[in-house]
Amino acid sequence: MVAFLRYSLIRLALFAPLFVLFMFLQLGALLSVICAALIAFAVSYLFFQKQRDEAAAALHGRFSGKAKPLRSAGEVADANAEDGLLDANPDVTIRTSGPKAPEAKAPEA
Repeated sequence: MVAFLRYSLIRLALFAPLFVLFMFLQLGALLSVICAALIAFAVSYLFFQKQRDEAAAALHGRFSGKAKPLRSAGEVADANAEDGLLDANPDVTIRTSGPKAPEAKAPEA
């Protein structure tokens, strides 16, 4: 993800001064955004291919399904606490599905 952040910062560094320049030239906010975005896109597309490819590879690796899942510190702490409780109480079991409903009997005639 570092490559993606680096490429995003490069594009932002291109966009911001262009936007300020176009605002200084009094093109208006909307036209300044459009022009700055188009020029920043063109420059980054032409001159930053290596960074773009690295960013694309990082995103592909993250969202490909083969990536290691990210867990927050809270999730890790919860999992460790649960594991500790299960180790301390071996008679406790965890059901992953809800209780089964009793089977209905056919009415007798």
